[in-house]
Amino acid sequence: MALIKCQGVALGYEGKVVTEELNFQVEQGDYLCIVGENGAGKSTLMKALLRLIAPLQGTIEIGEGLHASEIGYLPQQTPVQKDFPATVWEIVLSGCLNRCGWRPFYNKEDKKRALDAMRRLEIDDLSAQSYRNLSGGQQQRVLLARALCATRKMLLLDEPAAGLDPVVTGELYELIQKLNQEGITVIMISHDITAAITYASHILHMGSRRPLFFGTKEAYRDTDLYLRQGESGVTVHA
Repeated sequence: MALIKCQGVALGYEGKVVTEELNFQVEQGDYLCIVGENGAGKSTLMKALLRLIAPLQGTIEIGEGLHASEIGYLPQQTPVQKDFPATVWEIVLSGCLNRCGWRPFYNKEDKKRALDAMRRLEIDDLSAQSYRNLSGGQQQRVLLARALCATRKMLLLDEPAAGLDPVVTGELYELIQKLNQEGITVIMISHDITAAITYASHILHMGSRRPLFFGTKEAYRDTDLYLRQGESGVTVHA
């Protein structure tokens, strides 16, 4: 069974449909990039996958022992969050909160998990530094390490490279690809078609009200959707 399976899903708020006719599935080890225009429902879909909102129609099935609370999530940052006055260690460790249950403290396993995540993201040397004093790229690594503390199976990333310069963006995408190659399934919202084609295994292209494409990135390359990105001036290459 797929890790996530969407069948006939419609999403929206207060009865108003944002997107509908969503039919796709995500298997273990996939790297799915969700692309499309603003307002197409990409972030709304992310919230539905996290069980923060319910579908207006259709079903979203989570299988193979994956629970919504075990999905690591990296949302878009707000200016207030970027100025959060906590240490790197405190923020990364907070990713273990769902694992604590009724325990009022972090145990040895939680702390080891946090340290392992920091080492994987190459930020263990920043442990004692204040999060607010880090660069944008370092902050995203911290939040990615925090998300890793919540899961060994799946990461949901909402525009993780937004606002980063090209060099730092490339480094972040390489880290995410490495995590995927180590067995973590990735679902990422992105406006970067180049990154989607370079790193993803599958593409979900969302349009106004309904998806326009779902399939492998190889199949996506052959569509008019992809070709039009180049014609509109967006740099696309693999």
